[in-house]
Amino acid sequence: MKKKSLGESISIPDEFTEQEKRSGDWWRRLVAAGIAGAVARTCTAPFDRLKVMMQVHSLKSRRPRLIGGFEQMVKEGGIHSLWQGNGVNVFKIAPEATLKIGAYEQVKCYFFFDGAKIGITERFVSGSLAGATAQTCIYPMEVLKTRMILGETGQYSGIIDCGKKLLKQEGVRTFFKGYIPNFLGILPYAGIDLAVYELLKNYWLEHYATNSVDPGIIILLGCSALSHTCGQIASFPLNLVRTRMQAQGTTTSMIHLIQEIHNNEGKKGFFRGLTPNIIKVLPAVIISCAAYEKVTQHMGLI
Repeated sequence: MKKKSLGESISIPDEFTEQEKRSGDWWRRLVAAGIAGAVARTCTAPFDRLKVMMQVHSLKSRRPRLIGGFEQMVKEGGIHSLWQGNGVNVFKIAPEATLKIGAYEQVKCYFFFDGAKIGITERFVSGSLAGATAQTCIYPMEVLKTRMILGETGQYSGIIDCGKKLLKQEGVRTFFKGYIPNFLGILPYAGIDLAVYELLKNYWLEHYATNSVDPGIIILLGCSALSHTCGQIASFPLNLVRTRMQAQGTTTSMIHLIQEIHNNEGKKGFFRGLTPNIIKVLPAVIISCAAYEKVTQHMGLI
C-alpha cells in the first residue's frame, strides 16, 4: 500500500495492491486501519475536544490556555469529560473508511483507465471526490460529535439521545449545518497533505537514500506529520466556520458568519483552537502507526 490514512477523516484513502485484493488481505488491512484510527483518536480525544471548545467559545471568555482549558473541562465534568463525544468519532470510522475506499476505487475506474498507473494528480482527484462522497454520507455524525463535545455533562445520554433531541428541537436541517465549508475544506486539505507528503518523501529519497525506495518508518512518520500539519493549517479557517455553524441552534449563512468572525475577532479569530489541533498531529500519527503494525501482526499480515 501507499501512504496510510493516519490523519483526519478527509485524507487520501489507502491504495491496495492487486495481490491484496485477490487474497482478501485488503479488508483485513481496512479493519487494522480502523482499529488503529480508533486507538489514535481515543488517545488524542482531549485535544480534539479542547480545539472545538476554543473554536466555539472564544467569544464568551478570554482565550483559554492549554492547561487552563483542560482544567476547566475537568472542573465542569470530571476527568471522563475530556473524552466527551469520542464515541461518535470512533463509531463513524468504519462506515467512513468503507465508503471512502469504495468511492475511491469507483472514481479511479470511471475517470481513468482501469489497471493504468495512477499518478499524484489522478490520486488527488480521486481521493478528493471519494472524501467528499464519504463526508456527505456520514456528515450527520460530524454534527452529533460537535454537539456532544459542546454539551454539558449529562445533557445527552448517548448518540441516539442526542440525535432525537436535535431532530425534535431543530429539525432535519440541523444535521447538515456547516456542510458547505466542510466540503470546501476537503480540496485544500487533501491537496496540500498529499503534495507535501510526496514532496518530502521524494526529496529524502533523492538526497539521502542509498539504493533504496523505502525511506523507513521514522522518515515516513515525519513526512506524514508535517503533511497533515500543513493540510490542517490551510483548511483550519473553514474547519472553524464549520464547527461554529454546527454548534449554532439558529441558521446562519457561511458568508455572514465569516464576516462576523472577521469583524469581531479579526484574522486571528479564524485560527482559534489551532494549537491543540497541531499538538495532537504527531502523537496521533505515531500511535496510529504503532497500533496498525501491532494489529496487522496479530492478523498475520506481516
